Formats: sequence, structure tokens, C-alpha cells
Amino acid sequence: MLNRREFLFASTAAAASGQTREAVRKKPNVLFIATDDLNVTLGCYGHPVAKTPNLDKLARRAVRFDRAYTQFALCSPSRSSLMTGLGPDATGVHDLQKHFRSVIPDVVTLSQCFQKNGYYTARVGKIYHYGNPGQIGTDGLDDAPSWNHKVNPKGVDKDEEPKLTNYTPDRGIGSAICFYASPEPDEKHTDGMVASETIKLLEQNKDKPFFIAAGFYKPHCPYISPAKYFEMYPVARLKAYQLAEGEMSVAPPWAYFTTPANWGMTDEQQRNALQAYYASVSFMDANVGKLLDAIDRLGLAENTVIVFWSDHGYALGEHGQWMKQTVFEAATRIPLMFAGPGVKAKGKASPRTVEMLDFYPTLADLCGLDSVPSNLHGKSLRPLLDNPDTKWDRPAVSQVRRGGGAAAAKGGKVVNGYSIRTERYRFTEWNEGEEGEELYDYQADPNELKNLARNPARAKIRSDLQARLRTISKARGKA
Repeated sequence: MLNRREFLFASTAAAASGQTREAVRKKPNVLFIATDDLNVTLGCYGHPVAKTPNLDKLARRAVRFDRAYTQFALCSPSRSSLMTGLGPDATGVHDLQKHFRSVIPDVVTLSQCFQKNGYYTARVGKIYHYGNPGQIGTDGLDDAPSWNHKVNPKGVDKDEEPKLTNYTPDRGIGSAICFYASPEPDEKHTDGMVASETIKLLEQNKDKPFFIAAGFYKPHCPYISPAKYFEMYPVARLKAYQLAEGEMSVAPPWAYFTTPANWGMTDEQQRNALQAYYASVSFMDANVGKLLDAIDRLGLAENTVIVFWSDHGYALGEHGQWMKQTVFEAATRIPLMFAGPGVKAKGKASPRTVEMLDFYPTLADLCGLDSVPSNLHGKSLRPLLDNPDTKWDRPAVSQVRRGGGAAAAKGGKVVNGYSIRTERYRFTEWNEGEEGEELYDYQADPNELKNLARNPARAKIRSDLQARLRTISKARGKA
């Protein structure tokens, strides 16, 4: 039998333990929704064609960021920066082969930080880099310490690859303009499986604090989705982007990834490709809708932060470009929404310039995490979640690399492009200006058709942005 002192001590300890468990339990959950190769082709971003009712619904309860940017318009560098909170020069990842732990082995990733704060962490599908579609069903370049649990779905779309129509047959299907309207239902496709497996994890872990990441593979090529999504976009009603005269000579040659323009596709082929891309976007949207419905059905909406993002943007003919790997607006601008607890300005849009490096400190702030790394390169967006128009004087910095790898080993030229984006301007320099510069005024020239880098009237703006770009880049690990 306990004496009075022992009884009081045990009672106090039990109460404290219960309070600790309750405090942990009440910490906000996180549903981290990723897409692959999505630009702002969404209804909630004002796109005139895209049908995305589920993401439009999310936007009505979220803060939508209208000027959000990737650090590097390529899957692995972008995702490595997001998950570590460090720029590409600090992670050492500028290609699709290197893993960031070969450079920074002891880094604490975003989901690891949640683990250290008592959260269950899991991913379904692509969060770190996967060769898409080659590594679907595998771990790809995953980071094992980041997760308590992982799921690698593999759907019928993998079996349908031989049926693809490919307009760029000299390119592998993971970087080709290729598509197929599948007769198979949503749930048999990899992205349908990402949705169903994520819902299972939500159901199984709804009573504990969780960080669950759902990584969709679409709209990344090959553009395979159920045929019903293709039918939503009759080709005859679609219009291919029309290049302005001289549009592919505005910037230095290094600025362009797709050569020749549009990879030589005809107008009809471009419209078919647009149909396939839009179909993939709507298919992805339908799967996101299943996750949002599950959050509501399980009573998790009030205590779950929902983040929706893409790893980078995607060109659909602008500047004659398709896909990514440039620092033009189409490739660097991403969709970004935050919803849930701590998001006060529901249904509002922020015009402020933000970047993917801001995700880590923002989620740590919203969820009240302890022991957050002190060397993160971003800043919490919480002030903008309170008031989207609040004063905010942080630009976004993106970069891209030409050459490297085998080219560097053989003495070939390596050219690095660094770009700074403010609310009004973008300044880009290639090899610190030795290979060319770009300056665009989006207020007067939203399509980047007038390079003002050598305009004497903009000399001060150019020099100020250049100095700011170099200062930020050096602070983030540029040699």
C-alpha cells in the first residue's frame, strides 16, 4: 500500500504524464500534398481552361500564394531543398543522381523534425526524387530516416507505357511529350493508389499526431490518365501558345532548355499535348479531392494543417519551352496553399514573393515544434497566413545548371544561372554575367518579352538586384 507521500507523488506524475500526452495529441497534424511538374494550371489561379474543383475548394479555406517559387526547376534539387530547408548549393544537389546525405549526412529533414517532436511520419508515393516513371514502385532517392512508414504504389499505368503516343521519340518517356488515354479506372492507376493508401494511413493514425505526405506523380509525363479526363478537354477547343516574333532570342542561349522551339511539334501536336497535360491535372485534382473528403469525414479538418505544393512549375510553350529546367516564370512559379489551424486569412490570396525554403520554418511554427534547426534558409510565412498583404520584403532565388556531370568530367563548359524574383522584377545572370544577363519588369511585361538588362534607364535596378542576388546566394552556400 502507498503511503501518503508516495500516493501524492504518483498522482502528480500521472497527471503530468496525462497532460504531456494531451499536449502532444493536440499538436496540429500535417497532410503534406505534393504534385509533380504542376504549374498554376488551376481554376483557383484563374486558369481559363483547367477543371480543378477540389483544389478550388481547398483554396476557399486556404491562403493561396500567387508568387511562390521553387529553388531549382528540377525534381531532385527542388525536393532536397524543400525537405532540408537549405538551398541547392548547401545540399550539393544540382542533378537527379546525388543524394543530399552524401554532402550533409547529419541534416535533420522536415519530417525528421516532426519525428523528434513525437509525430508519426509517413509518405506515400513521391516526396523525395523518383525517376518518373522509371522508379515508380521503388524507393527512388528516398531518405529512410525521414519516415516511420513508407508506401511505394505501382499502378496499371506502368503496364500501359508501350501504348504511348510519343511526339519526341528520341527522349526517354520520363522527359518526353507522350500520352495515353487509359480505359482503366482511377483506383488502378498509381496516383489513385497514392490516394487510397494515404486515406488508409489517415484512418489508422487519426488519434495520434501525424505528418503524412502524399506524393502524386501527375501531371509529370508520361501523361497517362483515365480517358474520362481527356474527354473533359476537346482538342478542337484548345489553343497552343503562339510565340511572339523574336521570343526565343530575348535571353542568352543558356536560358533555353527546349530546342528547337516546342521540340518541333506542330500546332495540332501541341494541342494534343495540352489535352493530355490538362487531363493529368484533373486526374490529380480528383485524387486530392479524395484526401480532402477523408480529412473531413474523419473529423480531422480543425486540427490538420494541409499544404498543397508542386516541386516546380512547367512550361507549355512559353518561350518555345516545354517542361522545366529554366528560370523563366513558367518553370519556377509553383502553386502553393496552406489551410487549417493557424491559417487565419481563409480564402485569401497573398501577392507576396515566397519560396519553397519557407515551408520548413512555416510548418515548424504552425505546429509549435521544438529543436528546429537554426540554419534554415527560409522564413516562416505565418505573418502572411494571418494577413496575406502584410509587409514582406523577401525575394525568391532560383537557379539552374547547364552542363555538369559527364560534360564537366570531359572539360565541357558548366554554366550556372541564378535568378532573383521580387514582386515586380526578375534578374538572372549566367556565370555571374559572363554568359549573359536578363532583367524583366513583370508590371509592364508579364510574358518576359523585353530583356532590360542593358537598358541604361534600368541600370540601378539591375545593379541592386544583382548585389542582392549575390549576397543571398553566398549566404546559401554558393562558392
